[in-house]
Amino acid sequence: MNYNFTSLNIEAVGKDALKAATYFAKEIKKRTGKSLPVFEKAPAFPKMIFKTDEAIESKDFFNIYQTEGEIIITAKTIRGLIFGYSLFLRKCTFENGVITLTKNISGDYAPQKQIRGHQAGYRTTPNTYDAWTYEQYFQYYLDLMAFGSNTIEHNGTKPKENFRNALMKYDQEEFLVEASRLADIVDMDVSLWHANNDYETEEEALEIRERLYSSMPRLNIVFPPGGDPGELPADIFIDRCRKIQKVLTKYHPEAKMHPSAQAPHSIRDWGRVFCENLENEPDEIDAVIMGPNHAFPIHELRKRIPEKYPMRFYPDITHNVRCEYPVNFLEDDWHYTLAATLSRESVNPRPTELRTLYRIFAPYTIGSVSYSEGVHDDLNKAVWSAFEWDCNTDLREAVLDYTRFFMYGADYEKITDCIFLLEKNWQGAPEENPCIDLCYRMFCELLKDYPALSENWRFLQLYFRACCDKLVKMRRAFELKLIKDATEDLKQLNLSSAVEILNTPFNFQYSLLRSEIDTLAEKLFELIGLQLDVEHYCADSWERGATLETIDNNVTDRAYLLRKIEYALTLKEVERRAYINRLISCRKSDDGEIYYSVALHGLNTLGVRQEGEFYMDVYADKPVSKELSMPMAMTKLYDHFSFKAKFGGFKANTDYTLKIAYRTDINPKINDHRIIANGVTIYEGAQFGGRKDPDFDREMLVKGFESAEYILPKEVFINGTLELEIKEDIDGFKLCELWIKPV
Repeated sequence: MNYNFTSLNIEAVGKDALKAATYFAKEIKKRTGKSLPVFEKAPAFPKMIFKTDEAIESKDFFNIYQTEGEIIITAKTIRGLIFGYSLFLRKCTFENGVITLTKNISGDYAPQKQIRGHQAGYRTTPNTYDAWTYEQYFQYYLDLMAFGSNTIEHNGTKPKENFRNALMKYDQEEFLVEASRLADIVDMDVSLWHANNDYETEEEALEIRERLYSSMPRLNIVFPPGGDPGELPADIFIDRCRKIQKVLTKYHPEAKMHPSAQAPHSIRDWGRVFCENLENEPDEIDAVIMGPNHAFPIHELRKRIPEKYPMRFYPDITHNVRCEYPVNFLEDDWHYTLAATLSRESVNPRPTELRTLYRIFAPYTIGSVSYSEGVHDDLNKAVWSAFEWDCNTDLREAVLDYTRFFMYGADYEKITDCIFLLEKNWQGAPEENPCIDLCYRMFCELLKDYPALSENWRFLQLYFRACCDKLVKMRRAFELKLIKDATEDLKQLNLSSAVEILNTPFNFQYSLLRSEIDTLAEKLFELIGLQLDVEHYCADSWERGATLETIDNNVTDRAYLLRKIEYALTLKEVERRAYINRLISCRKSDDGEIYYSVALHGLNTLGVRQEGEFYMDVYADKPVSKELSMPMAMTKLYDHFSFKAKFGGFKANTDYTLKIAYRTDINPKINDHRIIANGVTIYEGAQFGGRKDPDFDREMLVKGFESAEYILPKEVFINGTLELEIKEDIDGFKLCELWIKPV
């Protein structure tokens, strides 16, 4: 069979077919530079023929019939036709004007999941979307549809809070009207995430929604979050949703109501009441959404809500830390160095992790609309959509589709390898990871071999990430050597020499790479509106994808040591020597001792999996970490109601002390903070409790943290082993370090 479609002729009859053919012709021109006319009857082979057929069961289905030199795409509406021609483009290579289809694509195509979409909200918080024009939004609709998306989600307005930053070209309500019209052109469903405002009366809430919903040309789904944000009690929330649904269907009769079981933190039994209010199966509710800050894990939620209501997933594929599915989410062990510098919304292709996430959650749902705050997760959207279409999708093939479709004319196999390497760059400590150097080198080679990629924002943002990873590794390795050398001087009390070593400047190669990162940031803002800092590109905050705000954050204890040496110089010599010895030895352990840091050692070293759903509060990237010169050992806080660990190697017939470093956040009402050692309660009472050590806190911790020390009597140890448990059932606690030492 002939797979050469270089001299392609396009044929289409009918409104939808003609529109789809026109979009297809534009995509061909991007890839070849050739403008192709659309004929009612194509004059020659090879041909691409677009047809619609009302008899096809669903708008999501399409058929491709391929013969020698001819491809016929048939669908119910323009939606399926776009899916069809996009499949062709995903499986084609474009080299020197030659169009080659890589395989026979004949077949009947139908997605496994009913809802397949992504969020692209026009508000100030995203790091990209607020800078866009309508034309850019419309192109992104088509780009998402290229991987099978049938739904776009926007954000409902909050009139008393609406404001525009310097980038936003449109009023938010005006935007929603036009954005829904553009989606309707390509038969894309519109979902509206529309949060409740707690200060609104019910009458005001319904009035706001009636005005907005009546003005939107297309609205298929409304998604009111139960919390995050929102503080409505669950029964009032469900009642409000039912009333909103009546307003919604007044203007969009087929529209659906999808409330989420996201629980406000302030209402402890919210989830239980939410489920109880669905037991009578109100008809105004059409599905229930599982999302961040969920009331129950998905299995438990599915058990609790009536079978009448299907579940829709709201996966957070956009954030790296302080989120529902952080990097390495099964272990939550993303290295503190990378968290410090790349932060919450850096460019984050995570294909293999997404496959795992999909396999866990997909069986429970009818599909999903992902949470997204910009295009830094663009690869994640494509991969997630591929799995929503077919859970058996080959992962590498899905990424190859992405690189063939968007980085045409380049070595798509090599770019695909680079994408997988970017994910591996984030495994373990950067100074120990050879993938980082290989990945950076391969991106440099691609840019040299294919100069056109310098104008491709998708490639450039991946290259930007590779540069950032390389920079972090270089700085980390450089500073670790400085600390090693300086420590030798500290041991000899040669403080001035240690300071000189620690202040050694970076070399020229490092400065050159840092400059390249700035240049790429400017280019990415120009190409796609990616906002990589606050001052120059109007990012909403340091946390919203503004990598330039965090890339220079501390990656070692260099700044911490410099500050501590400065303090040591104010002491008398005898005190100074004792202090420096304490500083050097504080975060080390000898035989028969334990030193543990959440950041340095991770949860996997504790010998037991933590119960329930804990939260990892990462401090490494927060401005306070740099302002306080926080030691890296303190930059991850385990936040939960319980903490368990198994330790061994303790000396016989010896009493020990247990010292724990907590985040100071005292609730005077708490009276059930417990420390349990091998089943024996050694402390129960007010929050933290224990013996206070203000000298230790001042010397070794930073502002906002405190230690508490407890006695572990020799009787609680069993043959040198200890099973430790910390519990507090009301507010929980945040801890970052602990020490177990002989008395």
